[in-house]
Parts: sequence; structure tokens; C-alpha cells
Amino acid sequence: MLISDQYFDGERPLYESRNIRLERVTIGEGESGLKESRHIEAVDCEFEGKYVIWECEDVECRNCHFAESDRAPLWYNRNIRLFDCIIDAPKAFREIDGLTLERIKITDGAETFWHCRNGQIADLKMENGLYAFMHAEGLRISQVWLMGKYIFQYARNIEIHNAVFDTKDAFWESENCTVYDSDIKGEYLGWYSRNLRLVRCRISGTQPLCYCDNLILDHCTFAPDADRALERSSYTVIP
Repeated sequence: MLISDQYFDGERPLYESRNIRLERVTIGEGESGLKESRHIEAVDCEFEGKYVIWECEDVECRNCHFAESDRAPLWYNRNIRLFDCIIDAPKAFREIDGLTLERIKITDGAETFWHCRNGQIADLKMENGLYAFMHAEGLRISQVWLMGKYIFQYARNIEIHNAVFDTKDAFWESENCTVYDSDIKGEYLGWYSRNLRLVRCRISGTQPLCYCDNLILDHCTFAPDADRALERSSYTVIP
């Protein structure tokens, strides 16, 4: 069913919807606009109310905007796909199993992607990523620019390609994470990590990679400011 050029607000206006396509629809002030819905396609839509997509399955959003007022918009979902979207909402993603993102801009990445698993992310720009990707698992990420603090803490089985990190304390307590061809800038990188592998990465910032267990540095370079690196770590260097 097609719903186009309409405005919805209030409590749960499209609750338990099934098999609908939204075009140029605004879900305004209120809560839980699409909660418990299935097989939803949204194109050129504006999401302004809180908790708009919760406990949903098989949702695809294209060229949509999640406004700052849309707090915690995408939680506890399965099989979520976003393309060409702008997300100004805080705490955008959490507890999602099956996540596909392409060409996404997130202006407030604080506490987002917690416990997200089994997905692919490409061409992402994220600002203010405070504690982003905590406990994330099974993600393949490429062509991203991430700014913030404490990114990928306790993350597991993450693969990253062609990234730029401007962060502090990234990959603390992480396990089985691999980063390829990336610029990693920040303090205290990878402390207490297990099986962290960095391939052709450029590393800068004070005291990186201390207390690591089974760290692999494969053709990596360190900037002059990367002082006191590798203290009390077990590591292998591939020159």
C-alpha cells in the first residue's frame, strides 16, 4: 500500500503497519510512529517524533531525514537498510541484527550502534561519536570518517577498510578486530585489546597499543607523536 504526502503525529500513528511504502511522509511530534511494523519502505520522508522505528523488521529508508527531535529512532530492529540519509537524532542505532548503511551522515553519533551486529556500513561520516559501536559485533565497515571518543569499546569481529579515525581510546577491550589502510589518530589506541590486527595503517597520538594481547602490526607506520607505544603488549610486527 502506498502512503504519500501525508503528515502523522501523536502516539503510534502507524503502529503494526505491514507492507507499506511511504513517500514524502512526515511523522511529526509524538512517539513510536512505526513501532512493531514489518516490510516498510520509506522514500524522501521526515522523521521528527521519538522512537520512530522500534521492534521493526525489514525496513528500508532512502533519502530520509531523522531530525534532532527524533531521539533514539532505530532500536531493537531486524534487517534495517538506510541509503543516502542524514541523521541528526542522538542515540540513533541500538540492538539491531542485520544492518546495511550506505552514504550516511550522522551529526550526533554519541552512544549509537551499541550492540549492533551482522551488517555492512559503507561511506559513513559520523561526528561526536562518543562511545559509538560499543559491544558491536560482526560488522564490515568501509570508507568511513569517524570522530569522537571511546569508539569500538568491547567490539568483536569487526573488519574496517579505508577509514579515518579522529578519536580517543578506540578499540579498548576489543576482540578479533582488523583495520586495513586507515589513518588512526588519537590517544591510548587499542589498550587491553585481544587479537587486534592493523594492516597498512598510519598511527598517531600518544601511548598507542599498550597492554594488547596478540597484536599484529602489518606494514604500519607510527607518527613521531606516538610515544610510549606497545608497553606491556604481546605483538608481532610485519615490516
